[in-house]
Amino acid sequence: MRHYLIFILLLNLCINCTAQDFDWKSNTSPSYVELIEFYKKCAKENKSVELYNMGNSDAGIPIYLCIYNGAGDSLKTFQKARKSTTLLVNNAIHAGEPDGVNASAMWLLNLMHQKSNTNDPLIAIIPAYNVGGMLNRNSTSRANQDGPEVYGFRGSARNYDLNRDFIKMDAQNTFTFAKIFHTLDPDVFVDTHVSNGADYTYTLTYISSMKERMAPSIKEITYEALLPELNQKLALYPYVELKGRTPEDGIVAFNDLPRYAMGYANLFNAISFTVETHMLKPFPERVLSTYDFINELHLWLKLNSKKVELAREHAFLFHKQQEYFKFNYTLSSVADSILFKGYKATYPVHPVTQLPRLNYDRNQRYERFIPYYNTHFPKDSIRIPDFYIIKGSELEVINRLQQNEVAMERIIKGSAWLDRNYFRDVEIKSFQSYNKPYEGHFKHHTIEVDSKLILGGVSEGDYVISTQQNKRLFICSVLEPLAEDSYFSWNFFDSYLQQKEYFSSYVFIDKIAEILEKNPSLKQIYEEKKKNNQEFRESETLQLNFIYEHSAYFEPSYMKLPILKFFKAK
Repeated sequence: MRHYLIFILLLNLCINCTAQDFDWKSNTSPSYVELIEFYKKCAKENKSVELYNMGNSDAGIPIYLCIYNGAGDSLKTFQKARKSTTLLVNNAIHAGEPDGVNASAMWLLNLMHQKSNTNDPLIAIIPAYNVGGMLNRNSTSRANQDGPEVYGFRGSARNYDLNRDFIKMDAQNTFTFAKIFHTLDPDVFVDTHVSNGADYTYTLTYISSMKERMAPSIKEITYEALLPELNQKLALYPYVELKGRTPEDGIVAFNDLPRYAMGYANLFNAISFTVETHMLKPFPERVLSTYDFINELHLWLKLNSKKVELAREHAFLFHKQQEYFKFNYTLSSVADSILFKGYKATYPVHPVTQLPRLNYDRNQRYERFIPYYNTHFPKDSIRIPDFYIIKGSELEVINRLQQNEVAMERIIKGSAWLDRNYFRDVEIKSFQSYNKPYEGHFKHHTIEVDSKLILGGVSEGDYVISTQQNKRLFICSVLEPLAEDSYFSWNFFDSYLQQKEYFSSYVFIDKIAEILEKNPSLKQIYEEKKKNNQEFRESETLQLNFIYEHSAYFEPSYMKLPILKFFKAK
């Protein structure tokens, strides 16, 4: 509340500013207060501009959404967004990378001086998403970046990298973003950034979603129609993510996992881009490059809106028809080649360290073909169930599913789901966890699962989720434990990985003869294990644990996730 009151006070102090006062082409970027005042002035001065408080950030200050070419009020505007073609631009997810902040403001001013056509795409701009980072202004946290003079910080108010949070949703910002995203249902999404990495000649680079994850219709319109058009109009180049130390070793196509903004948007068949301007180019030049990208994208979208909408319709239908969900994509070792304009890498001895250092000599330009590793293949796949069942006690998971507008049915008394149906359970057999926290989590990896056919197991209050809906990819991505960004991998089900009850050896040992006598198959396995395994044969603890874990005394919930799968009979 204190942050919010300070924000309102500062905003009121700026009330005499005009929308055009700030020099968007200079080596400066506005504070959050100045930025929101600019958008408020634009909304006041032009009827085609609307500004909405969409919800809180972790800083306790609102995240705003600017709409251009809406319908004049919130209800009609958001209805229009979902029914027509919509472009969503997100800025300052890393607040130290404010190129999109300035570029979007310049773009809006330009649009305001044009004649508005109600049939043109609806434009939605998040002026600055990482509010806490915008408030944490400095001139030093981006050590490798040329301007602006002052900028925000990468971390949020709770020190999260918000561009890793779109699945786990630790930040309040992310809940607000989900509200924005699903209220708009954008056809095209752009996230604006500034790069890190090598030095080279290009100012404007981009990341497009991994083509292997796309439905054919989205892949075709992105890679065969849109990108060739943008490449003709702009000095555009794929994001320079290095395979080795320098570009000569090759570059790789970015794996846009669902944790990232564009990877998240791609789960809902939005044509998605990350704009990455080059950190070592002057800030005004980077701003203009970002401006050019979103402007040319908008111009293309005006001419191709119906094609985009049709491509999305076909994409949702395509995914609903797929029997298997593919994941764990790995970069192929086979490379294409791509023309690259760079600077020669040299290794002079540094006078302080007295060691060779990497240096890109801008006086030695070159133009050559380099390897481009731009093909991925899925290592794993699972058959998609017709329904998932989530235990009603899993409120954090249910809340996140609901925030992403996943259609769910709550099981009530008398529901047919309470009949004795057969389901597949989900048991974790093994996993590893990183020994250092990553974005607030000790994330799991190298996961192995097992599944058994069980009778019943559904209770009142549980939730049934059909996979025959437009959120199908999202559902599989978060509920399949093996998927790269599953809820399991992000520690949502860790309580099921700890055993709650144990036994005292001197008591339980008196029960084992009876347990084995009543279970001949277990007895046979036990005797063979004793015969063939010396360590087992000589350890009372190992033997008692084995019998205990295979007896009725062992807790059935251990390592079993609160998820069931239902497959219709074929």
